Amino acid sequence: MGFMTDYGMKEIVRNSIEILGAELTGIYLHGSMAMGCFNPDKSDIDIIAVAEDEISDTQKMALMENIIRINEQAPPKGIEISFVKRKYCNPFAYPTPFELHFSPMHLQWFQDNAQDYIEKMKGEDKDLAAHFTIIRNYGIVLWGEKIENVFAPVPKENYVDSIFLDIKNAKDDILEQPIYIILNLCRVYAYVKDGLCLSKKDGGKWGMEHLPFEERAVAAEAVACYVSNRNMDIREQQAIAFADKVLQLIKDKIQQ
Repeated sequence: MGFMTDYGMKEIVRNSIEILGAELTGIYLHGSMAMGCFNPDKSDIDIIAVAEDEISDTQKMALMENIIRINEQAPPKGIEISFVKRKYCNPFAYPTPFELHFSPMHLQWFQDNAQDYIEKMKGEDKDLAAHFTIIRNYGIVLWGEKIENVFAPVPKENYVDSIFLDIKNAKDDILEQPIYIILNLCRVYAYVKDGLCLSKKDGGKWGMEHLPFEERAVAAEAVACYVSNRNMDIREQQAIAFADKVLQLIKDKIQQ
């Protein structure tokens, strides 16, 4: 795969092939590692697995048991992985149905009641519109068919709806997750203003040049913290003012 550290990705591929066999279409890396701005202290491992048909509960249990074990090798933020049917990737369906999902925030649920998790962790996820867009622009094939053969383009209105969901509560969330929210605000604004699909780091750098002057220093500090091991200290008034200003800029562009 060409990565200095594997974090269990090869094992996820190997186990998925063993469990799903010919039903496995491909496994695709997206997110910060695919986009070249991975920081093991602040980034997770983002994976989409595509299957030709439904995944049985027995297969889901086997997949989850392996993912939970492999997650222990991952960076602190862990592995985020979704399994989806190929027919929802092309033509693209929105909100996108998924067969199975895991992220560390759901770990306790699986540990407490694995069967309940297997039966209920299935539905629709608007975030997949953003993930598929990143895959088409930056994705890496860990195993399987070419990206262009599996993923159709995501309509702009679906992508905008998906990424806006991530920042619509920015004024409430920015004090708890200042780096994440600031950089996501920047990259959402970069897309609605200039049509650019950027990583968090590159979105922040774009914001340093294209935001109103008074907001640029906040973007610069968020980038500096993101690429280092520093936490970001920001005054409450400054943080809320930044979120309010950039959110309004985004809304104005969406409404145009």
